[in-house]
Amino acid sequence: MVAVEMEVFSNSQLILLTFLMFVGGEVFISMLDLLFARYKFRNRVSTNHFPPTPEKPQVHDNHVELGLISIPQPQSENQKPSHTNVPFKDTDTLTYNSLTYLTLVVLGYFVVVQLVGFSLVSMYMTLVPSARQVLKNKDIKIATFSLFTIVSTFASCGFVPTNENMMVFKKSSGLLLLILPHVFLGNTLYPPCLRLVIMGLRKVSRREEFSHMLKNFKDIGYDHMLSGLHCCFLVATVLCLNVIQFVMFWSMEWNTKTMEGLNFYEKVVGSLFQVANARHAGESVFDLSSLSSAILVVFVVMM
Repeated sequence: MVAVEMEVFSNSQLILLTFLMFVGGEVFISMLDLLFARYKFRNRVSTNHFPPTPEKPQVHDNHVELGLISIPQPQSENQKPSHTNVPFKDTDTLTYNSLTYLTLVVLGYFVVVQLVGFSLVSMYMTLVPSARQVLKNKDIKIATFSLFTIVSTFASCGFVPTNENMMVFKKSSGLLLLILPHVFLGNTLYPPCLRLVIMGLRKVSRREEFSHMLKNFKDIGYDHMLSGLHCCFLVATVLCLNVIQFVMFWSMEWNTKTMEGLNFYEKVVGSLFQVANARHAGESVFDLSSLSSAILVVFVVMM
């Protein structure tokens, strides 16, 4: 939802909006939560493992009367309590290291997914004359458009630098297919994808921390770390809802004016893009005002 036309923004303003979407997305915010969780965990464990203050030696009355005052013997160096650098227990160390590795994994996922998307979209816009001409007519730089669109889609913002959103690219099926995965990777399918990445890293590196994340995900305290069964249910739910929505959209809008001028392949890709965004990012490849009331009701229910 926009209050002004997107094309009135200058290139520098679009970059600023991109930065705000970049740091305001769910994945980035959750990564900051992991950093705070590490800090709080370290402080909590250090406090719990701090040794108690040694009590003062008791002086008994009978010793005073006899002139015999007990003098405590100094502890040997091996018995001296250490008030600093208290080591963690093995389980605490493993949990803390797991939080550290998980933070790095989330950061890597966050950067790599968007970097790959930016590179692919930039390449497409450069190599496909029709798509490149659209940006040239609107005086939008390819790099700015690619970065803005990928970050917006990944963060589920739904903004596009063009006034028509993605409707101007409804014949660019390749572009829609490149953007479509980011609708899910930064939204509902983020937990399953994160678990797959951790499973892959565990198999490659064989580090105990990754196994600990997968087996003790509740102890990690990261809301996006789900069990394998939960991830399977989540993927199945997303798939079923999108298939149902796609079938309904296809059956009611296939031969309408909305699809006019598109071939079979473009209709299928455009429909997939539209129904996926209706539940997630919010980008639109068709004019919503031209859709039937029944489909709009379906979109509302799915949202």
